Amino acid sequence: MIAATTTIRISIDQQILNVCRDGNVIKSYEICTAKNGVGEQFGSECTPRGAHIIRAKIGENAPVASVFVGRRLTGEIYNQLLGKECPDRDWILTRILWLSGCEIDKNRLGKVDTMRRYIYIHGAPDELVKGEPSSHGCIRMLNEDIVDLFDNIVVGTRILIGE
Repeated sequence: MIAATTTIRISIDQQILNVCRDGNVIKSYEICTAKNGVGEQFGSECTPRGAHIIRAKIGENAPVASVFVGRRLTGEIYNQLLGKECPDRDWILTRILWLSGCEIDKNRLGKVDTMRRYIYIHGAPDELVKGEPSSHGCIRMLNEDIVDLFDNIVVGTRILIGE
């Protein structure tokens, strides 16, 4: 288990999530952030910047590639056929780390509230995690990677999202 003092740093420019302990990177994951770029406004479909925490972990022990809608399992398991049948669906798979902003009027409360915007770190179809921005605001990860991160991180872990 990664210690509660561990932090996560997300680089929008590099499309990388780094897990850090004592200022040193101990693990890195390729990610994908918002195709609309960075921003905090409700409805923008941008990835919010600044200090956050993991507010909740959702999906413990769910099968890899299991589908979530509204943070609830649908009973579906993603595959390429399902992806072709529903090409415009925003796939949230495997695990969810729900983020909450820590900076009032920047990413917390009002029209910039990360949690109320339902911004997550979550699994996605692996073909959508290509190291280039393409999400609807969330941070997408490979399914195997989100399982690893989820299993080794605690609620309350601090996250810094920067360019």
